[in-house]
Amino acid sequence: MNVLSQLIVSGIAVGMIYGVIAFSYQLTFATSKTLNFGQGEALMLGALVGLTTINFLIGQALGTLWAYLLMLPIVFAFGLAQGAVVEWLGVRQAVKAKSEAGWIMATIALGIIFRNLAENIWGRDALRFPSPLPEAALTIGPVRIQPMEIAIVIGALAIMLAVEIFNRRSIFGKAVVATANDRDAAGLMGIDTRRVITFSYALSSMTAAFAGVLIAPVTLTGATMGAVLGLKAFAVAIIGGLSSGMGVIVGGLILGITETLTGYYISTGYKDVPGLVLLLLVLSLKPSGLFGRATIKKV
Repeated sequence: MNVLSQLIVSGIAVGMIYGVIAFSYQLTFATSKTLNFGQGEALMLGALVGLTTINFLIGQALGTLWAYLLMLPIVFAFGLAQGAVVEWLGVRQAVKAKSEAGWIMATIALGIIFRNLAENIWGRDALRFPSPLPEAALTIGPVRIQPMEIAIVIGALAIMLAVEIFNRRSIFGKAVVATANDRDAAGLMGIDTRRVITFSYALSSMTAAFAGVLIAPVTLTGATMGAVLGLKAFAVAIIGGLSSGMGVIVGGLILGITETLTGYYISTGYKDVPGLVLLLLVLSLKPSGLFGRATIKKV
């Protein structure tokens, strides 16, 4: 039971990272019915920009925790800018022309370009990200947990809650919600839906960049770190439902815990299999996701 509890706690931390990235997929899908298939690269760039920033700040005789906190606004700003660039270069014209293949291929291409840029700037080797919290594990009952794993869960929930509050309480957030509910009607009411879509992409990439600096201290940082995470988060978004915030959290937890249990009790070589099997089952039985709502498309 102690081992099981330990595995579940580790799976929760991993699952929350999947949930945050899946949540960032939701942000763009809600307003434009498009997805950034280079979202893993947004996470990767956020982690690498954060690594460069935190190393510079530590070099200025700042403590690691203060350096990490001061790094976050820079990562947020970079994520916002990177997302806006993706929307401008890869999505805007495709949405205008109503070309589904256009935005899919454009976002994939931009993801590859960002990965190649990262390899040329930071190199191909995995890099260590300084942890802002002590690395010694805490003992809570039968479970040993790293402080950074607790920070991952709190940070993931905090960023998703902050985005939801922004969307519900601010004027621009209400414009995002209106566009998500009915883009054509929002446009007729005077809302600049093109600007809203750009903002949703910026907010989406900012969320993914934040996920990058959350997970970086407990793993290795590099140009290829986002590819698998982005793919798994997409599976979580499909499993939970692209229209459900609760769905991405539950889907992320299911996938994270399932992976850790499979890796320990069966083999690490098979840890990706249960999530993919669940994805296929959901697509077969409930294509809108476990918590998603089926919609009727007018033609």
